[in-house]
Amino acid sequence: MRRTPLVGLFAGLALALTACGSGDGGSTTAADGELTGRGPITLVSGKDRSGNMQKMVAGWNAAHPKEPVRIIELPDEPNDQRQQLIQNATTKSDAYTVLSLDVVWTAEFAANRWLTELPKDKLDTSKLLPATVKTGEYRGRLFAMPVNSDAGLLYYRTDLLKKAGIDEPPTTWAQMWEACDKVRALPEGEDVDCYLTEVGKTEGLTVSAAEAVNSAGGVFFDASGQPAVNTPQARAGMDFLVNAIKDGRMPRAALTLDGEGGRRHFQSGKLLFHRQWPYQYELANADDGSSKVAGKFAVAPIPGPNGPGAANLGGHNYAISAFAKNKATALDFIKYMTDPAQQKADSLATSKAPTVAALYDDPELIEKYPYLPALKEAIQKAQSRPVVVRYGDVTAAIQSAFYDALGGKTPPDRALTDLQSKLAGLATP
Repeated sequence: MRRTPLVGLFAGLALALTACGSGDGGSTTAADGELTGRGPITLVSGKDRSGNMQKMVAGWNAAHPKEPVRIIELPDEPNDQRQQLIQNATTKSDAYTVLSLDVVWTAEFAANRWLTELPKDKLDTSKLLPATVKTGEYRGRLFAMPVNSDAGLLYYRTDLLKKAGIDEPPTTWAQMWEACDKVRALPEGEDVDCYLTEVGKTEGLTVSAAEAVNSAGGVFFDASGQPAVNTPQARAGMDFLVNAIKDGRMPRAALTLDGEGGRRHFQSGKLLFHRQWPYQYELANADDGSSKVAGKFAVAPIPGPNGPGAANLGGHNYAISAFAKNKATALDFIKYMTDPAQQKADSLATSKAPTVAALYDDPELIEKYPYLPALKEAIQKAQSRPVVVRYGDVTAAIQSAFYDALGGKTPPDRALTDLQSKLAGLATP
């Protein structure tokens, strides 16, 4: 497949998108609600393992030498990213300008006045998937612009399933365990782990817990905002994860792995089914020797107890720090990074899911990522983790309860009862 050189494409996009705002390079500080000031800014994000973010920023910098963007990389783990962002905000530091936020952080950051409201009349959200736009809003106001989306997918080894006589991926938990037993009966599969989802005591565990609970018909908070985890549905979701480890379906080592550890395990060829985000697709298909499963896997909707499960809505949005300088430059940079052509180029390079709805029907993208139409449907149907102002406390409580149950420290019934009590004091008024 022939591609346009990325840096050249990005530079051209930057010129086209921001010709009206080249600025004079003056560095000024604006009041929280004002988008004024032009000059150097920073983009604060998790680690860029693809290298493509730097190429995108290079395109902007080539077109805006007086308004350069410098990337500040945060740790891999979302919990650590959030803590560093909060530390910067609570000190009212202007070191961070454009923030890459997990979609569930908007309410917390906006409620604490750590973000600058974005002007809806200057950012076109009409072309985006509606589910992604909601993640950037708080009380009807836009505080973050969706740049990429996510929904959990089931990665599965097509070569091993085929040898076991299985033509289709599982749609239920029981089908997944049955397929695993058949693969493990093969000489090629006796040392293969059956299933992995993030269950270490990180944000990934909150995602896995939410998908298990939601797939079983449960919720953490009901429609009125009150906790509702002490239910048979939530117990069924917790039991799925607990029994996966207890019965040897999921390796106990999963309790210490983060998302990148899980990715490496899948790419080593020692894992049959892996719940993971779309970003893994490009990395697992790399032909540079880093992946032993290149060309040997496919993706499908995650399974549930009675059919396809409820994927968790993930992704990242770009926001502007309330304490930043050069917010006019920051707004133009966000427009540049979230433009449809830019999102397509990034998806082709990294397999990240775009937020522009039309890109899921783009022939070039579908040729490379055949699962895109299914992913679009999954995103539209995906359920969010709890959207609450005290998100940090809520996710910590969920992680603690599920981790203790998975590790055998606390019986599931007691874990859910305790979690119900903790969440009662954290519900958003």
